[in-house]
Amino acid sequence: MLILLSPSKKLDKRPPPEGAKPTQPELMDEGKALVNVLKRYSKEQIKNLMGLSPQLAELNYQRYQAFELPLTEKNAHPALFTFKGDVYENMAVESYSEDDLAFAQTHVRVLSGLYGVLRPLDLIHPYRLEMGTKLTTSRGETLYKFWGTRITEALNNEKPSVIVNLASQEYFKAVSPKALNAPVIHIDFKQIKGGKAKTIGLMAKRARGLMADYVIKNRLTDVEDLRKFNEGGYAFDAAASTNDAFVFIMKMD
Repeated sequence: MLILLSPSKKLDKRPPPEGAKPTQPELMDEGKALVNVLKRYSKEQIKNLMGLSPQLAELNYQRYQAFELPLTEKNAHPALFTFKGDVYENMAVESYSEDDLAFAQTHVRVLSGLYGVLRPLDLIHPYRLEMGTKLTTSRGETLYKFWGTRITEALNNEKPSVIVNLASQEYFKAVSPKALNAPVIHIDFKQIKGGKAKTIGLMAKRARGLMADYVIKNRLTDVEDLRKFNEGGYAFDAAASTNDAFVFIMKMD
């Protein structure tokens, strides 16, 4: 079973446990081509491309200008301990044991606009490049065109029995489901408010982190065991679910 997550824009380096051995992103050669494109962008071009404030444009301009290869423990940091958004704030990575990390390294993948696919311990530089960015390269005018089938092929190389999609639509769109060699289970988190079940974006992001954390800590490898997930007040809704889409409900009333 392979869990897919989205990256986060919020970044904050946290120390990995002692003994954690960093790894290299599998598709870094592809990512290098994107870095080379972005190194040629001015601050104003970065600002317009990513819709950033002048301060964030300056920050990300400097990040790409300073981007250094090869990635080492001196100039980069493991992905799982760099992302710090709503998903990752609900994963207790600071308390992960070596065994937790070993399991996550095998069963969790982060889809990335810059790196393609990341394992938890893959080294990364801080960056901003959302998958939906319309960045023109020799392969087309979007990152979806740039990555093409490469992300799907990388996932197939893992030979998963099933893929659990905890990524956003923006990021999962970079995957070609029909070309995957494994079935995909989509997860939806809803809240009951005013008697109606609705998906609330912020709550869903947090729940994705809770479920990823639950999978890691409980060493889940059978997708059917996901039905037992009950963190954060959620419960599996059998009536609303299908074989390829699991729905979890939290009552807020």
